[in-house]
Amino acid sequence: MLTIARSRALRPAGKALRAVSTWSNVPAGPPDPILGVSEAFKADKDPRKINLGVGAYRDGDGKPYVLNAVKKAEEVLRNSNPDKEYLPITGLPEFTKNAAKLAYGADSAPFKSNTIAVTQSISGTGALRIGGAFLGRFYPHSKVIYLPVPSWGNHTPIFRDSGLEVRGYRYFDKKTVGLDFEGLKEDLKNAPEQSIVLLHACAHNPTGVDPTPAQWKEISDLVKEKKLFPFFDMAYQGFASGSTDRDALAVRLFISEGHQIALSQSFAKNMGLYGERAGAFSLTTADPEEKARVESQLKIVIRPMYSNPPLHGARIANTILSTAELYSEWETEVKGMADRIISMRERLYNELTHTHKTPGEWGHVKSQIGMFSFTGLTPPQTKALAERAHIYMTADGRISMAGLNGNNIDYFAESVSRAVKGDL
Repeated sequence: MLTIARSRALRPAGKALRAVSTWSNVPAGPPDPILGVSEAFKADKDPRKINLGVGAYRDGDGKPYVLNAVKKAEEVLRNSNPDKEYLPITGLPEFTKNAAKLAYGADSAPFKSNTIAVTQSISGTGALRIGGAFLGRFYPHSKVIYLPVPSWGNHTPIFRDSGLEVRGYRYFDKKTVGLDFEGLKEDLKNAPEQSIVLLHACAHNPTGVDPTPAQWKEISDLVKEKKLFPFFDMAYQGFASGSTDRDALAVRLFISEGHQIALSQSFAKNMGLYGERAGAFSLTTADPEEKARVESQLKIVIRPMYSNPPLHGARIANTILSTAELYSEWETEVKGMADRIISMRERLYNELTHTHKTPGEWGHVKSQIGMFSFTGLTPPQTKALAERAHIYMTADGRISMAGLNGNNIDYFAESVSRAVKGDL
């Protein structure tokens, strides 16, 4: 009886032990700030609600936009009855060649001499991750990368997870809502020689503030003087100004001045291929033999990550880049997207300054470029806009200009003006 009683007494404890999950000590991660904005927007039932947190293009009616060039490219692909075989580790060769041509230019020395080591990637994020891993393994001089402050939120975890030490250099001046160029130069001058520096090639995310061509020349000279290694993130080529050549100015300037660079490319924004995950990572090398060695190591980096990249998006992008008629139509469409956003900037500026006489300086709304704008709104103001006007953005005042259109910009401008004046 004693044995039975003891067994019964022990039984609940045993069940309790078995009920403890292997993952019981895993803490909840912090919520993604942009995802939180989208969730709050979805839960809001007010018909006036506006979501300015999403980093994806919307048309004049606030709807997702599939480019006609993309639709035609898909029709070409359907008619060719393609297979669904695995791609090589470094992706679709025709796509990577055309992606490099788009970025570096057909007349650039590395492209003409066949010294660009390039691989397809899972959009821009994947390109950055491949680049971080490769630099962490093979860049011989430093394991420190300098990011602009602020930068895209994913840059820090990508490079930290790649084994690099992340530091910052000044970039955005909150007082002027513009570029802190003197701070940028001072921080790069003080960086240890041969450190890695990340540069947004165009349409800086999240501020929309880009250096001028003359400032890019100074940055190039400084990078050369300090023997820094430039890693360009180019997620918006064509989408910023409407010109793929103009948006590649910084990359091509650095190449023309003799820098070896790393480059991340994305076709999410400029072709609207968000869910297709089409991108590329490249490095300029000394000669074709070195290129072959670098590409062999890129394969070794990529193979345990995901084996090989997705097929469909690369085929779409390559069909556009390699077909003269589609390429021309795409250039027209990407300029149309850029022009719509630029027109929203002009109209918002006019509404804030002329129509509503909003206190403060608002010239940055027009001078910033690309999808995003740092408005200069404070966290209390953005909170008031969400709670009282049903307008959603990140707490730091960053908005996606693509979320504004002819149907909502008047309401947005009026609400911002009232929030600034404190009478919302």
